[in-house]
Amino acid sequence: MAQISHSMPLRVQIGRHMCRKAFFKHVLGRKGNGMKRIKLVVAYDGTKYNGWQVQPSGVTVAGEIDRALSQLLGEPIAVAGASRTDAGVHALGNVAVFDTKTKIPAEKICYALNQRLPDDIVIQDSCQVPLEFHPRYCDSVKAYQYRILNCKFPLPLERFDTYFYYRSLDIEKMREAAQYLVGTHDFKSFCSVHAQVKTTVRTLYNLSVERDGGIITISASGNGFLYNMVRILAGTLLQVGIGEKHPEDMPEILAACSRTAAGPTAPARGLTLVGIQFLSSIGLS
Repeated sequence: MAQISHSMPLRVQIGRHMCRKAFFKHVLGRKGNGMKRIKLVVAYDGTKYNGWQVQPSGVTVAGEIDRALSQLLGEPIAVAGASRTDAGVHALGNVAVFDTKTKIPAEKICYALNQRLPDDIVIQDSCQVPLEFHPRYCDSVKAYQYRILNCKFPLPLERFDTYFYYRSLDIEKMREAAQYLVGTHDFKSFCSVHAQVKTTVRTLYNLSVERDGGIITISASGNGFLYNMVRILAGTLLQVGIGEKHPEDMPEILAACSRTAAGPTAPARGLTLVGIQFLSSIGLS
């Protein structure tokens, strides 16, 4: 195993696929060197960003936060996020952590950081957490919403966070189809073919469809989501809404374990990560 550096930014080390056992062994080495771990709750409009995760080219949400934190704290910072949202996807409550030796009180960091961030990224909260806490290693419930503007013509004020879809949709059929998908299933049919995961089994606790005027909101919560899973769920429910698929097709789509069985991937702009509820503090199990 490669040597772990105590001075290397947190995200860099996690990005090297540090196993859970090595991660917690590494934490023990950080406790005596004055490091503390800060948790951020982050909201952002993802319209102009190439996703959350830092990339060789393009502006990203994490990249902007890293830049602002490094400037504020006077040390190299690389945040590690709970959810690495795609380009164009928004968030009301993504969670990130970073390690620092700063003397600034944890609860004050959000105020100072927001002064250095662009208007479309806002830190909602900052607090100190145990060094053992990592948002990707904790059992959690993630909640997403996919918003559809379903009317005759687009509305300019809704263009950044809804998907405009003019065809008439049968909401009751969409709701019926959604209920087939709630529970623990192999969601391989609802996963991008480019995903690299050990298992495609996930648990959906809720999948609902609601209309409020011209806005249809698909809400999903679960113990984890595969790459593009919520957008594929939305695309499939849209096909049900226009009659191209039927609610009773859902078990067959799940059983197929093939991306071609499900509907299209709905556009990123309609998707928002609403929030993350952590069920354990460090996720050792």
